[in-house]
This record gives sequence, structure tokens and C-alpha cells, in this order.
Amino acid sequence: MPQIQFQKYQGTGNDFVMIDNRNSVFDRNDLKTVEKLCDRKFGIGADGVILIGNDTDSDFEMVYFNPDGSQSLCGNGSRCAVMFAHSLGIIAEKTRFLAIDGIHEAEIKNDQVHLLMHDVNDFQEYEKDFVIDTGSPHYIRYVSSVQEVDPIETGRSIRYSETYKAEGINVNFVEQIDDNHVAIRTYERGVEGETLSCGTGCAAAALSLGLKGAASPVTLEAMGGRLQVAFEQEGNTFKNIYLIGPAKMVFEGTVTV
Repeated sequence: MPQIQFQKYQGTGNDFVMIDNRNSVFDRNDLKTVEKLCDRKFGIGADGVILIGNDTDSDFEMVYFNPDGSQSLCGNGSRCAVMFAHSLGIIAEKTRFLAIDGIHEAEIKNDQVHLLMHDVNDFQEYEKDFVIDTGSPHYIRYVSSVQEVDPIETGRSIRYSETYKAEGINVNFVEQIDDNHVAIRTYERGVEGETLSCGTGCAAAALSLGLKGAASPVTLEAMGGRLQVAFEQEGNTFKNIYLIGPAKMVFEGTVTV
């Protein structure tokens, strides 16, 4: 049976199996193995699998899989991919790389990865809730206390509602601490449970706070650590959106697949 070298990374508790796939050691159509690697009982255990591949127009391609094999942009995964590519010697401090939603830029500063997200100018508002797509779709619900929320039960009820069950949606519960400071918990589609942090969700939550009048940057206290989101706002259009936070290797090894 083939063996594959991997590294395990985490970005504020959002964890990923990282594989250097520049020599095509991993079949990107093998979704059963993706599920196996993410399994916390019978595999390595992770919120997703990330392959680093070659790209002719940028420094590398990041291919991200949720545990169920679905694909989307992953903000924290992208930050981990940047740090992983740096450790492999593919990049220095600055990079351009390809993700599922196109080219992104990023920079490593003082062990923090600054990831440039795509512009956002489309959102929906429902009373006190928001739906904002920051590369992945997010339902933002403001609550009085994130500690009193059951993110799995409530998140699942929204994710599998008639409106969203076909394509799925991530659900973020946001507690406003100060003008530009929030606590956040996330139910993540594809994982189908709570994750300790969600980068695109933090970006969406920060932009929703911008729509409510907050100034940049916004500090977000996820269950797994602190992230910042900086942005420029012109009316309801957001540009130069940066997701900022740490990305660290946990361990490395070889797995039989």
C-alpha cells in the first residue's frame, strides 16, 4: 500500500493535513482517502486536507477538501498553505497562489499570515442576520452570548433549512464585545459540526460588523484563538480585505493510504 508524507498544521485551532503534491503523489480524485485522513478516530484527524501543487501562473496551487470531499475556499487553510509552502522553500515572505476562487496574494509578517481576500459587494440582510459570501457562503447571526448557543443544533437547522440544504451554508454566531471586537463560533458545512475557527467566516462576520458601522480592523475571538480582519469600505463594497492570524505546524509523519 502506498505511503504519503504529510504535515499537520493549525490556524487558530482549524486543523489540516498538508501534502506536498507537486509530484502528484496524491490522487486528487480520491475522496475516500480524504475522508479517511480527516477521521479523528481512524485517520490523522483534521478539518480538511490541503494539497500543494504546481501552477504555471502563480507560485503554487492550493487544493482544499472538506472532510466529506467537497471543495470551497478555506481562509485558515489558505494561511496554513502559505506557511507550508514557505517551509518547503517554494516562497519567501510574499506570494501569489491559486485557490478554487482564483488568485490570492499573501504575506508572512512576524509569524502572522496576511491573506488578501477577494472584494465583496453582495450580501443579504434579514432583520439582524446577514448572508455574506467571502469565497464560501456564510450565514451570520448576532447573539447575546456565544457561550449560550448550541452551534451544532442551531447551525444544522439553518444549514439544512429549505433555503440552504441543497448547496449548504456555514453558520456563524457572533457576539459583539465592543465597537470592532467580537466573539464568534462556527458551524461549518462539509465538516458538519463546530470548528474552532473559520477564516472565511471571520471575514464575513467582520464585514457584517462593517455594515453595522464598525471601523477596520475587526478583532475576532474564535474558540481556537484570535484573528483580525482589515478592510477598506466604500458604501456596501469592501476591498483590500485581509485575514490576519497565525499558522503553525503541529507534527509531521507518514501515512499508509
